[in-house]
Amino acid sequence: MSVIVTDTGFGADDWQAGYIPLQDFPGDEAGQALSVDVPSDADPTDLEGRLDGIEMIRVDFPSFADGRGFTVAARLRRMGYAGRLRAKGHVIADQYAMARRSGFDEVEIDDDLAARQPEDQWLRRAQWKANHYQARLRA
Repeated sequence: MSVIVTDTGFGADDWQAGYIPLQDFPGDEAGQALSVDVPSDADPTDLEGRLDGIEMIRVDFPSFADGRGFTVAARLRRMGYAGRLRAKGHVIADQYAMARRSGFDEVEIDDDLAARQPEDQWLRRAQWKANHYQARLRA
């Protein structure tokens, strides 16, 4: 099972449509609820011109030490992707603010990680907008 983490805490996964691996995504399934699984080493430009029909993109984090998924998310948002963006895998509570700042809407973790890092640890990072030192420097 998985736990979905948002700014309001832990929740159940409400996505029922499944996922298409990026390498199998043709981008022409009009009318379907589309979601794509993207590995952390993917080039987001592979989806350029095909983002409009995608409702959710789920970016894999194979290790909490692998930050490439943050770059993938930021690039997708700069390319104009406005749909649901989810980090999946080994994201830890300390990385939640970075995940949100880079463009993710939510984080999907497994039950074991949720037990080791309970909801209160994630909620402490949910005020990610208030503690953004770069924004304070620009003001």
